[in-house]
Amino acid sequence: MQMASPAAAQSQSRRPVYHFSVPDGWKNDPQRPVYVDGKAYYYYLYNPDYPDAIGTSWRLASTDDNVDFQDLGVAIHKETNPNGSIWSGGLVVDENNTAGYGAGAIICLATQEDRFASAPHQQAQFLFYSTDGGRTFEQRDQVVLPNPGVVDFRDPKVIWDEARGRWVMALAENDKVGFYHSDDLKTWTYVDGFIRGGLGVFECPDLFWMDSDTGPGQWVLGVSANAKHVGLPANYAYWTGDFDGSNFFPNHEDPKWLDYGWDWYAAVSWERMEGGQIDSKTRYAIGWMNFWDYPDNTPTWESDGFNGTDSIVREVSLHWYSDTESALVSRPVRTLDDRASNRIDLGDITVDGRTALDYRGRAYQIQTRVTWGQLDNVGMQLRLSNDDSRHIDAGVYHDFAYVNRAFTGNPDASGQWMESHTPFDPARREVELRILIDNLSVEMFVDDGRYAHSSLAFPEPADERLALYTDGGPALFRDFTITEF
Repeated sequence: MQMASPAAAQSQSRRPVYHFSVPDGWKNDPQRPVYVDGKAYYYYLYNPDYPDAIGTSWRLASTDDNVDFQDLGVAIHKETNPNGSIWSGGLVVDENNTAGYGAGAIICLATQEDRFASAPHQQAQFLFYSTDGGRTFEQRDQVVLPNPGVVDFRDPKVIWDEARGRWVMALAENDKVGFYHSDDLKTWTYVDGFIRGGLGVFECPDLFWMDSDTGPGQWVLGVSANAKHVGLPANYAYWTGDFDGSNFFPNHEDPKWLDYGWDWYAAVSWERMEGGQIDSKTRYAIGWMNFWDYPDNTPTWESDGFNGTDSIVREVSLHWYSDTESALVSRPVRTLDDRASNRIDLGDITVDGRTALDYRGRAYQIQTRVTWGQLDNVGMQLRLSNDDSRHIDAGVYHDFAYVNRAFTGNPDASGQWMESHTPFDPARREVELRILIDNLSVEMFVDDGRYAHSSLAFPEPADERLALYTDGGPALFRDFTITEF
């Protein structure tokens, strides 16, 4: 068989240019990174046997800027004990040797199926430990938190409660987040639970404190939840409030959402370090760009031999919009700017109808502030085909901002999950948009990260054009900048 030239192979590849993707096989849930020798160690669920066999290991990559990741191979292999796959969990650096494996040992609490328990109550928590800086792990033989007789009992996240001198675990238990205490990471005691029905089965809980430049600090409790059945997103739901060491007390009954797109699931957050110190006002976050409605619908298996990509790493902060209203805002990690290979400043562009720009590209960022007097719709056609038939639409229509992937390749064969919406005040006459386009994804950040849309999209490799449009009047796209990475 004749091999394609490097240029031809690149043109046929659908691998993301500046987003993380698995080197081969399958990836799904991210695992919260820990810091080792100044680098973030990022673990994720990995199946090298996809699509022939199921089951996940933990694979590791390291990064010092949260943009460029170096693959370090599998850290915890599946099927190395009677309990099979290694599912999601959490990691901590045991600085004070509370678990007895040495000061600085990296401890992993993860879910496996306890093969010696009765079905369907087999999900239980197991402990793995690393004494070589997180590159390889050994398993503690016995279960550290057995299943109490429930079906859904998984995805432990562990934090050190500095005020009370103990470990706290948040665990997904159907529509509840259960809280547990431990002194040694090996023996856990249930203390209380946060329950919210109607949002589906919780997964991948998250618990952290955030300070703020615009108001008081707050605790945040997050979960991945599928609330499509009630017209809400299926990604990272969160509440702000107070945590007393044993339970969480929200300021609001209904959840807020860190993303409104179709593909930002199983997200994790972790501390931002600055000069060796934790930045208590900023956290990083990353999400798996896929969903269980269509996990195998990807063109990358045929083109590149992998299935699995992530969102860009974000910086998350707590912003107060009034004395009573706060929300998490998210922006692409600031170090992404350091990876720019080209910037194209097009200045101010007036559009009344539709304007095709003299630009072609497949992986880039757009930043602009759009202003108008009176109109019905304003936006952009991204990854536009030569015949104008295929494109991703992103913009504002009356009282919502939107991303629509219906007119290009996408994973949803049902056609239900095409256009994502976030609230927009129809009295406003301007919007700030920052949009990241890559070979498999579109991410739009509205008004400095107040709202975000992250969705898979599969444009044809040849679809590289870009157009701006309005309906019902003109608009000015101010300081329109394209950045390539």
